[in-house]
Amino acid sequence: MNVRLALLALSAALLTACVSAPQPLQGAYTPITPREAAASDATGASVRWGGRIVSVEPQPNRTCFEMISTNLNESARPYWGSDDTGGRFLACRTGFYDPAVFEKNREVTFIGRIAGYENRRIGEYDYRFPRMEADVVYLWPVRETVDVVEYPSPWPWWGWW
Repeated sequence: MNVRLALLALSAALLTACVSAPQPLQGAYTPITPREAAASDATGASVRWGGRIVSVEPQPNRTCFEMISTNLNESARPYWGSDDTGGRFLACRTGFYDPAVFEKNREVTFIGRIAGYENRRIGEYDYRFPRMEADVVYLWPVRETVDVVEYPSPWPWWGWW
C-alpha cells in the first residue's frame, strides 16, 4: 500500500513539473495586458508578456521586437485560442538578436519592466505602444502541425474498405 501511495505522489509531482513555466520565466508579475498598459500609465511595472513577432529591429546596442500580444498558458507560452489579442507592445533588450532566427510569427515570451511608451503608425492608424526593457527573451520552439488520420476498426457491420 505504501509503495502505491509513493508512486502516486511521484506521478503527481512529475505531472506538476510538466506544466510549470521554464526556470527563466517563473515569478510573480503585474497582471496587466499591453492594451491595458497603453490605456493607462503603468511605467515601472514588472510584467511577463508574450506573443508573436511582427518585426525585429536591430539597433547599434540593442534589438527591439514589435510584438502582437496574446494570453500565456500555464508554461508561459503564448496561447492562441481565439483572435482576441492583448494589443501590441515593444520589447527591447541589449545585444543583437538575429532577425533570421527571430523571424516573423515566431512565439516569444519576455520578462521585464515597462519603461515608457512610443507612438507608431500601423498603416494609417496611430498606435500607442508600451515599451518594455526586457531582462529575459525566451524564444519558443516552432510548433509542428501533424495531421492524424484514424481508420475505424474493421467490425463486420462496417464492412471492409
